[in-house]
Amino acid sequence: MIFSLIENLEHVDIILASASPRRFELLKSVGLDFKVVPADIDEENIRIAEPGALVQECARQKGEEVARLYPDHLVISADTLVALNDTIMGKPKNEDEAYDMLARLSGKTHRVYTSFGLFYKRYEKELLHLVSTDVTMRALSDDIIMAYIGTGEPLDKAGAYAIQGQGAMLIEGIHGSYSNVVGFPLAQFFDKLDHFLGTLVITETAGDI
Repeated sequence: MIFSLIENLEHVDIILASASPRRFELLKSVGLDFKVVPADIDEENIRIAEPGALVQECARQKGEEVARLYPDHLVISADTLVALNDTIMGKPKNEDEAYDMLARLSGKTHRVYTSFGLFYKRYEKELLHLVSTDVTMRALSDDIIMAYIGTGEPLDKAGAYAIQGQGAMLIEGIHGSYSNVVGFPLAQFFDKLDHFLGTLVITETAGDI
């Protein structure tokens, strides 16, 4: 079903409302054809403490902004965050912050949340879905943390690690979607996309951006 779904999308103009290189790579790796139009919203102004609700609101605002500009396109939005006991861990601003995050995650299980949105204004349809994955990190010594920070990898990653990179060596185990931890839960996305498009009859393309 998923493979035929990708083939059926060949005549649908799709936009990814995200500049994340990891989401781009994940969606391209399964054969989806799309263009990138990053949303321009101020996430700092979204004041929600609960991680799941926050990530859903960010994904909603991103998708709605781009969908208003391109109503004849299928717009995909997404937002991902890392939380330890409901304390949100964003991208560290410097090495000291990266050290603090990794030291707090050491030996504990944290949760990675991703919310993705599907928006098709032409058909007045939209959907938001939340996925979470539990990730258990090894107990990390100061030497391991400093060596990992020295790679430069933690400085642009939520939670100060990249499971798809050298950060994989810090992870003891995961429960749930691996691709969600990378930045986009592929299996759940295509399941929801199949249902989302199930009632539509798409017979023409919308043209280039």
